Amino acid sequence: MATTRIGLDRLPPAARTAVEEHTGPLLTVEESTEGFNSEIAARVTSATGTWHIKGLRTDHPRAWTQHREAAIAPFLTGLAPALRWRVESAGWDLLGFEALDGHHADYAPGSPDVPEFAALLRRLGETPCPGIELRHAEQRLERYAAHPDDLRYFAGTHLLHTDLNNANVLVDADAPQGDRARLVDWAWSTRGAAWLDTGYWVIWLIAAGQTPASAEHWAAEIPSWHTAPAEGITAFAAANANLWSEINTADPAPWTLRLATAATTWHTHRRIS
Repeated sequence: MATTRIGLDRLPPAARTAVEEHTGPLLTVEESTEGFNSEIAARVTSATGTWHIKGLRTDHPRAWTQHREAAIAPFLTGLAPALRWRVESAGWDLLGFEALDGHHADYAPGSPDVPEFAALLRRLGETPCPGIELRHAEQRLERYAAHPDDLRYFAGTHLLHTDLNNANVLVDADAPQGDRARLVDWAWSTRGAAWLDTGYWVIWLIAAGQTPASAEHWAAEIPSWHTAPAEGITAFAAANANLWSEINTADPAPWTLRLATAATTWHTHRRIS
């Protein structure tokens, strides 16, 4: 369920003052409409720089997402925007990230963003999983697996993002080729099998108009994909078809229907191919 968004101007004065201790007086505030988890989401500019701010009240049910993003940020160099500061004041937890330029990724067939994101996934696959508290993939998918034995395919020790919505990917066309994409919103970072993020990406590629065969062709560009047993991939497709069906039933929005259809399409492809 989406979190209600409020403007930065509605922060308590003490929290705003604490932010400006890092930024200086704010000159511009551009509220963001993307994302579902934050009450505060804005790009702010002062005389000393530009930041992207994410915030939640400390008593919010999803306050853990702020802690997770702050904990994992130091380990994501070259993958995500850097965390510059954190403020906990007047009942608010606020994270100040490096403000990135670029556009949200386009996963459609023929998009130049697709190979850029593949390069990012390869870098993620080479990134050690930090020794911090993370959710485990097999636990997150436990309710959705077709068979309890399938969960063994999802377990592992690798760092995963797991929410590869194209809106969570920023692509800077002016950066060097092969290093243009960055992933934001690491609240759902997870520990699991190395190939799972590539599997999550397949679903988003299909949702963007790729065929299952084309999506799996791109998956094959990621080395970790070749460590996955075929039956494990099929089990993952089945679990995600169940997961997105539940999400769409609870929140029958066009985008959830699109993802549920994509997940089911992939699962059907896996079963008959």
